[in-house]
Amino acid sequence: MQIEVLKSKIHCATITEANLHYMGSITIDEDLMDAANMIAGEKVQIVNNNNGERLETYIIKGERGSGCVCLNGAAARKAVVGDTVIIISYAMMDFEEAKKFKPSVVFPKEGNTL
Repeated sequence: MQIEVLKSKIHCATITEANLHYMGSITIDEDLMDAANMIAGEKVQIVNNNNGERLETYIIKGERGSGCVCLNGAAARKAVVGDTVIIISYAMMDFEEAKKFKPSVVFPKEGNTL
């Protein structure tokens, strides 16, 4: 049996930009991506702690060390600069494997630094 489990989470990152005129996605600082074991193109769920909005999109690699967490396209309507979000990815795995799996969880500091 396959089940979907938490793979990675960036907990309480701060939105640094909202770019309505881009074609969609979320841009994330490459340092945060590496720490959370996330990759470009990966599907993520974004949960906005400030207004309760939730959405799904995919990751675009942002400049390393920039602290960038930018919602692009229609997603930019779901948050404003300064909002706190949780960025979550899930993975399908065998039930027995899932029992042993340890997700990568990152708690960014001010400026979305590690």
